[in-house]
Amino acid sequence: MSGAPTVDDEPASSWIGKVRNRLERDLPYDKVLPETQPAYVASWIYVFGVLTLAALVMIVASGTVLAFEGPSWYHISKVGKFFNSLHFWAVQLFFLFMVIHLLGKFWMAAWRGNRARTWITGMIALIVSIGAALTGYVIQTNFDSQWIAFEAKDGLNAVGIGAWFNVANLGQNLLMHVFLMPAILAVLVIVHVVLVRLHGVVPPMDAAEVEAAGGAVHASATTETTEAR
Repeated sequence: MSGAPTVDDEPASSWIGKVRNRLERDLPYDKVLPETQPAYVASWIYVFGVLTLAALVMIVASGTVLAFEGPSWYHISKVGKFFNSLHFWAVQLFFLFMVIHLLGKFWMAAWRGNRARTWITGMIALIVSIGAALTGYVIQTNFDSQWIAFEAKDGLNAVGIGAWFNVANLGQNLLMHVFLMPAILAVLVIVHVVLVRLHGVVPPMDAAEVEAAGGAVHASATTETTEAR
């Protein structure tokens, strides 16, 4: 019979099927990998999110090399010092781009249009990144890291964190820096990007005017091209 339900029309009976159907409905391929973007995305303020991700990739790549080779290599070898510096400056750029991205989205009220979870995951990612940076500074195994660790110890003990997190414990900090913090940050970044794909990038306050102007320019250019032909 033509009116009989097909297999695709039947509701999923397992959680895997429900998740699949939800992803197919909310995240189709044209949302995950869009070919076009609204005219207002041409603004520079939309670049800093991607730059933050690029810096994070560089941090993970250089940090992986440092973790495998160890401090006896990156404190002495010229190549090791290069990767150590690469890791350090990637972290500086990461926080610079992230703060600019945060401020830009704050003044654009990026939580508009059901984007509160996108904003929250971004803020939590910033907090986790600060913790990852602290554990990174104290595992440098030099006098600088010793000074930072013992100065931070008193502050952390004063608020009760020292009862379960000893900033002077090199092994504990090493595991948190190379495994726990990156794992949490990776999950937050993935969720953040998926939410951006799901709800789209936040439009500026004057999005309608920008879109109208972009459409007018596009129509004018199309008319000129047609007349030239």
